[in-house]
Amino acid sequence: MIKHIFSGVLVLIILAFSGDRGPYKDGNYSGISRAIYTNEPYYGYSKITIENGIITRINFFVRDSSKHEYFDEKYEKYFAGNDEYIKQCRNDWKGIQSYPDSLLKHQDPEKVDVISGATWSYNLFKASTLEALSNAKKTE
Repeated sequence: MIKHIFSGVLVLIILAFSGDRGPYKDGNYSGISRAIYTNEPYYGYSKITIENGIITRINFFVRDSSKHEYFDEKYEKYFAGNDEYIKQCRNDWKGIQSYPDSLLKHQDPEKVDVISGATWSYNLFKASTLEALSNAKKTE
């Protein structure tokens, strides 16, 4: 959390000195997506704050609607005995933690660094983020 706030502050400082405003309207925006995984009970949620036209804060999480809980570092317990799925859970958890920082850095979901083995969490992140940002785009 502190890391996300620090990244957002750094972006604001750079923006203040550049005099340039980003491509988004100020405000708070959210997006929900199942991405391409419509047969699975998982939803990606992105909550984005825009200040001075740029993304300054993002919270991203994945919710399992069948188990009524969040996907986190403990979620692998559901795959005890299946080493491949446990590894997948760990990779996706790394993705869930790192994708917001990458978005703050690049300011564009298309430029977020994808973690190898974490495509599932990336797809949920990207789709929910694009949905949130679709309402934040400035109109010329």
